[in-house]
Amino acid sequence: MPAQPFLDWLHRVDPTSADLTLADLRREPTIYLLPEYDCEDEALDCLQEVVSEIFEEQLAGWYRVPSSWPKERDLRTFLRWFEYRRHSMVFDLGTEPLLHQE
Repeated sequence: MPAQPFLDWLHRVDPTSADLTLADLRREPTIYLLPEYDCEDEALDCLQEVVSEIFEEQLAGWYRVPSSWPKERDLRTFLRWFEYRRHSMVFDLGTEPLLHQE
């Protein structure tokens, strides 16, 4: 979920976002599934591999001008700009097969 640095950036680059709050940005967080892991360090290693992609997707979801995006989009910056939570179990209660989209 976006954290305060993300909101501060959005307010700087997009004048139409002035009334948005952190609660607005967090209303419907995006969920990303990572491969299985045994410990927190492994989870962070998995996240490290895709952090740039996730970071860019989140930025583009709010402001589609890449030249305004932060230059540093590494794991360290990501962990400041976003609240990261991991959950070890996800249950699919749907009856349809899962689809993979790239």
